[in-house]
Amino acid sequence: MGKFVLLQGDEACALGAIKAGCRFFAGYPITPATEIAETMSRELPKVGGTFIQMEDEIASAAAIVGASLAGQKSMTATSGPGFSLMQEVIGYASMTETPVVIVDVQRGGPSTGMPTKPAQGDIMQARWGTHGDHQIIALYPSTVEEVYRYIVTAFNYAEKYRTPVIFLMDEILGHMRESIYLPPDSELISLKRVSEKEIEDDELFHPFKGDDLMLTAPLVEMGKTKFHVSGLVHDESGFPVGAPLDADRLLRRLDHKIRLHADEIVKYDEYMVDDAEILVIAYGSVARSAIRAVRIAREDKINVGLFKPITIWPFPTTRLRQLLKKVSAVIIAEMNLGQIVYEVSRVNRRTNTQIELLSKVNGELISPQEILDVIAKVKSSILDL
Repeated sequence: MGKFVLLQGDEACALGAIKAGCRFFAGYPITPATEIAETMSRELPKVGGTFIQMEDEIASAAAIVGASLAGQKSMTATSGPGFSLMQEVIGYASMTETPVVIVDVQRGGPSTGMPTKPAQGDIMQARWGTHGDHQIIALYPSTVEEVYRYIVTAFNYAEKYRTPVIFLMDEILGHMRESIYLPPDSELISLKRVSEKEIEDDELFHPFKGDDLMLTAPLVEMGKTKFHVSGLVHDESGFPVGAPLDADRLLRRLDHKIRLHADEIVKYDEYMVDDAEILVIAYGSVARSAIRAVRIAREDKINVGLFKPITIWPFPTTRLRQLLKKVSAVIIAEMNLGQIVYEVSRVNRRTNTQIELLSKVNGELISPQEILDVIAKVKSSILDL
């Protein structure tokens, strides 16, 4: 049976990762993600796993790629400055289709910024931080219990789609403590890593061969099969190739295996949207304030609803477009100068719904009252039309 425990967000991230089968963690201390490494250093050895503190974040990211290729589900955790350093390896993991999970507990930036203050400034970096055409999967929970559950989802996505998965948090979510329900194993489905494949000893395994759904063959650990890994454009066996047709085929498959499965990947929560005239969009810790604001507004007979993206990338475009057609205005609340608002604007091109941005970058959480003030402003403008 499940049980209730008091956990910090960073602790829940580490324990959920172990529950998902993570057996290798490499990292470098950085506020506000250090508690993930601390928990991993204590708990991983108990299940036969390996923890290693690397010399920096670049080495940490490279180490988890190597461990994953060797057969271990692997993860690292960092914050903004370290996440910036990891981008080249994230691109390498994308090209080599190596399943890894990278946790980014966001803090104020740029540069050293505000190490102990929350922010949501890495949303676009999670999508476009590494160079070249690529797709990415990024999840962003808003409660400690969601952290525990969705880190398991992150590992499952990494395995199924053979891709690095970004797991976004923020300082508030990482450091807050909540009493949460730890579900039994039967409620958490964890994809198993393939360990063996029935092939002849001298046969070359083709780990980069896509199927009719544009997915990739399951990754089999090195040592039990023969295959080549390269960050260069490569063929189905992994060896570098230079033909334009081969390059086109590979890059389109890497794109399609995520983009064409977006509707299967995206996750979101909705609250009181059925009759909503005004829609609030918030994610991460800000969504907690947004839920409170929506409840208060409803008490004042204002029809407001909340749309909370959990899968930030791929963005839940299909569902959001449906909601934008039904409401008169949308409010985006985020702890940055406007990042998701650009994605909402892109989705809104066909509907022309009024958009209001509530941004905050002073290191403080957006409060329910601040959201209520914008709701009142938007409500007034609707009445004036």
